[in-house]
Amino acid sequence: MQTSKTQSTVSFDFGGRTVLVTGAGRGVGEEIARLFHASHARVAVSDVDAEAARRVAHALDDSGVTAIPLALDVRRKEAFEDARDRITKAWGQTDIVVNNAGYAKRTPVHDITPEEFDDIVAINMRSVFLSCQVFSEHMRANGYGRIVNVTSLAGQNGGTVASAHYAGAKAGAIMLSKYFAQQLAGTGVTVNAISPGPIATAKGRLSEEQVARIEKLVPIGRFAEASEMAAAVALLASDQGGFFVGATLDLNGGLFMR
Repeated sequence: MQTSKTQSTVSFDFGGRTVLVTGAGRGVGEEIARLFHASHARVAVSDVDAEAARRVAHALDDSGVTAIPLALDVRRKEAFEDARDRITKAWGQTDIVVNNAGYAKRTPVHDITPEEFDDIVAINMRSVFLSCQVFSEHMRANGYGRIVNVTSLAGQNGGTVASAHYAGAKAGAIMLSKYFAQQLAGTGVTVNAISPGPIATAKGRLSEEQVARIEKLVPIGRFAEASEMAAAVALLASDQGGFFVGATLDLNGGLFMR
């Protein structure tokens, strides 16, 4: 399989499948949505930023036949229920859900307020629970489904520049992936996670010194590309990925080996 630094070129076929991608208005989420659409899936592009979701969906298909935008706040269960219902109305059912939306703050541990802690956990962990809760039953009833949760190296080893609440939330998301995978095993529905290390889309939020330090820490000497993330998600979401159950697929350039 080949990957590109600017565009996903991995060959998958998701013809006939419908996909919801959260946090798809930019960055990794946008790349994931683009790969699925290029692989013949119908894609619901969701983001808390409705205009960003609309921009990506219209770039994929401005007719709305194979791509639709959804405003989705992952902190709210009713937002996932509304997304499920809208996708069902448009395309019949949801086959694949990629819980990509996330948010990080690098607040020193002693400066984290209870309110900030709760917000980071809501976006990065509770959202995974709510999505799996809503879509697992929908998929079980259909006899097929793939849920892929984008977590983080921070949830495995604390990460490289992550804060305590973000790392804790991502660790919880990994465990939720395992829990729901156990509950759904044998139903035709799988739940798995991707655990990336440093991703190139994050470079703009780091100083030159931080970028250089991280590149020195990564054994292969670089950040992951968004296209590599999208390819890993697609593998777990594919029909060929059906033997992955409760797995956490590491994508960290050798930063954390197990």
